[in-house]
Amino acid sequence: MNPLLQARGLMRRFGGVVALDGLDLDVAANEILGLIGPNGSGKTTFFNVVTGIYGADAGTVTFGGADITRAPSRAVYKAGIARTFQRSRLSLPLSIFDNIMIGNHQHLNQGLWFNLMRRKAFKREFEENYAAARALVEVFEPAMADRLFEPVAGLPMIDRRRIEICRALISAPKLLLLDEPSAGMTHEETAELMDDILLVRERNKNLTIIIVEHEMGVIERITDRCVVLNFGRKIADGPYREVAADPQVQEAYLGVA
Repeated sequence: MNPLLQARGLMRRFGGVVALDGLDLDVAANEILGLIGPNGSGKTTFFNVVTGIYGADAGTVTFGGADITRAPSRAVYKAGIARTFQRSRLSLPLSIFDNIMIGNHQHLNQGLWFNLMRRKAFKREFEENYAAARALVEVFEPAMADRLFEPVAGLPMIDRRRIEICRALISAPKLLLLDEPSAGMTHEETAELMDDILLVRERNKNLTIIIVEHEMGVIERITDRCVVLNFGRKIADGPYREVAADPQVQEAYLGVA
């Protein structure tokens, strides 16, 4: 079976620094893949190349059999890939609903004529999107679903992370890229958020997830498979227990000499 996402010989340099060094990586449809490695190993760079933020210096990326190596971010989004970022990119003065809709902007009718003159169609579009946003939020935090028009500035970190994931999910992607979703949260909050992600995955069997995470307990708990990067190269690939026992991984990532 062909992988949903495939990278072959992927290279990305920043001056004299090689961030991705001939990376080969396959992601099967419907799996949860953990992407781990020490700081600077190329994990976020890989996400940025896949989503069109950075261009690849060499190699290819295919998604669903289509070459997206040099596709702009807009085209990658339309193909069915969505992501979150390690640092929060929510607009704090805007409401929960508005922040979620930012993730669906390419599916909204933004024409002046539509918004001013076709009021029934505009109302129908709003009601459909409100229902979709509410349904997503209810998966993560049912009580928050009644507060969609409150600004996100008043939310604790865990709820902000939930809204970021909802913003990525509102476009119904095939592939979700999560870049350190537990950053800035307590151990208890992290456990809650992982419960949420597993619930999302349970309700959407067609969703594939790649998660970058430093919390090894998270990786062990929710992933089907792990890929370990070091200096932009893949040094291990397999179930968490196998890669954690690999001497290369222990030396590079777990601090075992």
